[in-house]
Amino acid sequence: MSIRYIGQKLAQHIDEELMSAAGAFSLDQLMELAGLSCAQALAKSYPNTTHKRVLVCCGPGNQGGDGLVAARHLHHFRYTPTIYYPKPGGKDIYQRLLQQARNLGIPVVAGADEFDAAIAATDVVLDAIFGFSFQPPVRAPFDRVLNALAATHAPIVSVDIPSGWNVEAGRQPLFTSPDAAGKSQTVETIDPAVLISLTAPKEGVQAYTGRHWLGGRFVPDDLAIKYNLNLPEYPGVDQIVELPRTAPKL
Repeated sequence: MSIRYIGQKLAQHIDEELMSAAGAFSLDQLMELAGLSCAQALAKSYPNTTHKRVLVCCGPGNQGGDGLVAARHLHHFRYTPTIYYPKPGGKDIYQRLLQQARNLGIPVVAGADEFDAAIAATDVVLDAIFGFSFQPPVRAPFDRVLNALAATHAPIVSVDIPSGWNVEAGRQPLFTSPDAAGKSQTVETIDPAVLISLTAPKEGVQAYTGRHWLGGRFVPDDLAIKYNLNLPEYPGVDQIVELPRTAPKL
């Protein structure tokens, strides 16, 4: 039986159930496990002997928190990460994760010029900007960031859902918020070389044809059965498992 691809409401419901009194997970725990999965997937896809410099692009929400955790683990995996974090989340958990990264000497940049320099110098990008709760339009500075990511020659590794994709409909045209004259600008859509789905893959990536990992070796067996997730076996002690590639549509 093939793995189940889930929609936005079910993904949110599973997260809520995991963090309920019955599920007993904290947000810190889930973010730590997710970030570790992302770091391991990047390491298996792009070894530090060839792709040592990693630009970790973080959004202001939980997706960005996963990126902050991943950057810390990548440092310990002997990569050289740089964090781009233009809009830090205000919650205590994000501030602590950011301080943990800074304690390791990981550079944290926020300005446009710093971002341009970082993306020009990187070997691989970890896209942890928008998660499955994202709703367009794209607002500054992330319109500029997505355009830059779409143009980069460095491979992109996206966390859970490529930033800007619809969690259920998949890859779609993107636009900025209307300006004072009521006009909006087109934003380029990114096509990552690698995707790391978390907990279960989302409906919007069913047609994704790149290298695809699943991370989330924390889902209780009874919850997986309850929602018919049909999760694959994880090999050995790995936090990730590679999913079969989808054949491109002709």
